[in-house]
Amino acid sequence: MESKSKTIVWFRRDLRIEDNPALAAAARNGSVLPVFIWCPKEEGQFYPGRVSRWWLKQSLIHLEQSLKSLGAELVLIKAQSTLSALTECVDAVGATKVVYNHLYDPVSLVRDHNIKQKLGELGISVQSYNGDLLNEPWEVYDDDGKVFTTFDAYWEKSLRLQNEPVSHLPPWRLTQAAGSVKKCSIEELGLENESEKSSNALLGKGWAPGWSNADKALTEFVENNLVAYSKDRLRVGGNSTSLLSPYLHFGEVSVRKVFNSVRLKQIFWTKEGNSVGEDSASIYLRAIGLREYSRYICFNFPFTHERSLLNNLKFFPWNADQTHFKAWRQGRTGYPLVDAGMRELWATGWVHNKIRVIVSSFFVKFLLLPWQWGMKYFWDTLLDADLESDIIGWQYISGSLPDGHELERLDNPEVRHVYAYVRSVYQCLYIADVIVDDVS
Repeated sequence: MESKSKTIVWFRRDLRIEDNPALAAAARNGSVLPVFIWCPKEEGQFYPGRVSRWWLKQSLIHLEQSLKSLGAELVLIKAQSTLSALTECVDAVGATKVVYNHLYDPVSLVRDHNIKQKLGELGISVQSYNGDLLNEPWEVYDDDGKVFTTFDAYWEKSLRLQNEPVSHLPPWRLTQAAGSVKKCSIEELGLENESEKSSNALLGKGWAPGWSNADKALTEFVENNLVAYSKDRLRVGGNSTSLLSPYLHFGEVSVRKVFNSVRLKQIFWTKEGNSVGEDSASIYLRAIGLREYSRYICFNFPFTHERSLLNNLKFFPWNADQTHFKAWRQGRTGYPLVDAGMRELWATGWVHNKIRVIVSSFFVKFLLLPWQWGMKYFWDTLLDADLESDIIGWQYISGSLPDGHELERLDNPEVRHVYAYVRSVYQCLYIADVIVDDVS
């Protein structure tokens, strides 16, 4: 009987208590020690940018409060080695098991494999779960058992694999595993330094991180804005998108819950003959599918953060011009729409997907800069920076995917109907007194 077992619940980008398979499994079998380990050294070149770290900090505060209300304390640890921190936690409380939810980016895949192997050698049971996807990347293959390399074929097969909705209810109560663990405060993690706090204060006026806020955002979108998504999604202002991407990246809402909520609406609209709503739901589910596909590709082709999936650009004569790169970053290209988008990105950490496509298309196809530079800059500056989605997006724009843009296709950076967007961005930047000259 496992009622007296002690389990380490290792939180990463699954910062929620609802529909969290690792937490649910641990709560059923004795006491738990919830742990979040921040190891900047292991993040390497993909160390999160300022706004992304701000979101992580707020989300951890929210999770910490939620776990405390259930009877458990979230242990925050700043470490030089994640493996060493986990083994110290195991020794401190006498734990016999470590559980966590899967991640699929290149850095996490290598780290998780090593940790699972090393802990196993020490006699510690390690169990991992799918808390991030509808289907695991190793579950979706074509009829010949090969990896899909086009989205439509992948998504069609994924939808056929969907079973009855499964959700893990949040535990009613958690029992804290007894033991003394060396921990630190949220401030001691160092996710936000003093020079960043004044800029970050503005973020809190527009965003509310945390898993319960993610739930509210999902409800607001599904009940009020989803029905017009097919018509509104290309508008760069107003409630035209779900704004769920930061919540999904940090796992504050499960993709299963988002998928099921939208799918139920779609079924309802189909029955009542609401073709606009039905189409909107299909298009949004396709967006969820693209997020799934990004993890699928990065898992099955782990080199994609460094080089193109296709070899068509292997010898392409990129113009590695740092002056052009700086002008693009600073919003000083001379193209108002591109410049407005880049200044909005720097000031707010957010920009509409349509503008992301335009500025990245301009970067690759007009300036002829290497797509990897743009990918890394998006990772450093976006509030919803997500490595796998970033990789697929930039490879798609550069024509490096079998179903991506042709390299010669350029999304027009001078579209006249977005003048209002350009004007509104510059007004907001002026009001906020953003000094774009300081963009590095």
